[in-house]
Amino acid sequence: MNQTAVTTESLSDGVGQALDVTLRGADELLPQAEWVRKLTRAESTGVPLRIKLGLDPTAPDIHLGHTVVLNKMRQLQDLGHQVIFLIGDFTTLIGDPSGRDTTRPPLTPEQIQTNAETYYRQASLVLDPTRTEVRYNSEWCAPLGAAGMIQLTSRYTVARMMERDDFHKRFHGGLSISLHEFLYPLLQGYDSVALKADLELGGTDQKFNLLMGRHLQQEYGQEPQCALTMPLLEGLDGVQKMSKSKHNYIGITEDANTMFAKVLSISDDLMWRWYTLLSFQSMAAIAALQAEVAGGRNPKDAKVALAKEITTRFHSAAAAEAAEQDFTNRSKGGVPDVLPEVTLSAAPLGIAQLLKQAGLAPSASEANRLIDGGGVRIDGAVVSDRGLRLEAGCFVVQVGKRKFARVTLG
Repeated sequence: MNQTAVTTESLSDGVGQALDVTLRGADELLPQAEWVRKLTRAESTGVPLRIKLGLDPTAPDIHLGHTVVLNKMRQLQDLGHQVIFLIGDFTTLIGDPSGRDTTRPPLTPEQIQTNAETYYRQASLVLDPTRTEVRYNSEWCAPLGAAGMIQLTSRYTVARMMERDDFHKRFHGGLSISLHEFLYPLLQGYDSVALKADLELGGTDQKFNLLMGRHLQQEYGQEPQCALTMPLLEGLDGVQKMSKSKHNYIGITEDANTMFAKVLSISDDLMWRWYTLLSFQSMAAIAALQAEVAGGRNPKDAKVALAKEITTRFHSAAAAEAAEQDFTNRSKGGVPDVLPEVTLSAAPLGIAQLLKQAGLAPSASEANRLIDGGGVRIDGAVVSDRGLRLEAGCFVVQVGKRKFARVTLG
């Protein structure tokens, strides 16, 4: 946390617990004293607080990095507060400029709708859908019209907008800034006005947008929301934030075996950060596990427990158990119990083409590279000859440690 903590001696047990849950793994809570007052009021009145998370459906799938804020929403939901999952179908038409050095390319309404449906379906794997209010910001943004948009833009100055770090850097770097990009933080802030939010969550890159919500709520005569920023989760490489474009991600719809194996691939140091941001275990339980590892317990045991917890959340306990067994089999050179079935024709077929057509290599040239590196096996035997041609039959084909297929060649 990058701020001085509020003194908690005078807080009730319920408010103190809620504050601890809020702060777990968080980067900033602004202003913390106001959040404590909101929690105290909610406890005394029995009226739950309104907690907002907005996501723009710019892509069809969610990865574990997205679930950091979703996990926090679920924790606050379990305390009895009203969570609002806001799908930014209108703001996606603009594109969030946060952290960008170029203007985002626009999506079509059809792409946005498809992505939005997938987003909520996947978010429901973390949130309790029976207790989640789902909204689309086109409900209030579209009816604004030209007059309403002009009134909204009058609530903020260009000078203050240019204080935003990414706009400032682009302007002084001679990079273009389109006028419509100024509308994005204003409309995200207006979402908080429309929803009467008490708290808005976002990644650290969303701080400017979250504080815009506070400003506009005051402009419209409302009690301003608090802002809670969560860290950006490092991906499998342990360095850069999790991102599909960086190929260091775990998608929450990936199969159980892949998900389990990917979690086990992270470093021991990164594992504890993932525990804090992704696990639903208490901080006391995590601290006890850390102490056991420091005392000599194999850190792999802790990593396996994390992999099983995450895999269970997005699949099932049985799938997590099977994934663990599958990983153990593969690490011993064994073949998984269940293999993808692939049927190919045109026997005899060269090994490189077989790997490509079976989806085990993206191209024939990459297949040859894998063969040269000793990474291809057929029925357990290493393939060393690029010129190998396979006759009709059924084969278990393995590429690397994780890719298998039972190929029937006719």
